[in-house]
Amino acid sequence: MLGNLLKLGLTLLVGILIYNFFFGTDAEKEQSRKVFGQMKDLATSAVQLAKSEKEKFDHGKYDKVMEQLGGVYRGLREKAKYLDEKVLTQLDDLEGRKAKLQKELDQLEQDEAAPAPPPAKKGAKRDPKAEETTASKAADLARRKAELQRELDKLARETEALAKEAEKGME
Repeated sequence: MLGNLLKLGLTLLVGILIYNFFFGTDAEKEQSRKVFGQMKDLATSAVQLAKSEKEKFDHGKYDKVMEQLGGVYRGLREKAKYLDEKVLTQLDDLEGRKAKLQKELDQLEQDEAAPAPPPAKKGAKRDPKAEETTASKAADLARRKAELQRELDKLARETEALAKEAEKGME
């Protein structure tokens, strides 16, 4: 419901801006040009952010965490005969969540690798809708990355707690 209201409001705002750009007074036209310029700057910033995050992603930003988690899980599994059933169940749950996160990271990587729309030709009219869509996609990718990072951090904390619990159980 809230999403639909936001979409409606955004559509209305863009409609008013476009109307003012073509049919408004000189002041309204200038204001519309200024807003479209700011939207272009926002889209450019969002694309730069997405490129920066993609570079970090390509350089293994998340790989190190996944490798560490995998190492901890392997170590716990090797000592499984000393662990109680509760710890093994929690370990299975954590490994399942790790696999899910890995799948989401792989999907995110594929989404980032999708080709960007070609830039507008010099002298051609800018398409504010396309710029808005590009900025929206970049913002969505950044949001998804932040969510995955939080999930990875939470998973790492829970894994550490499980490892400590298993260590206490082995003493």
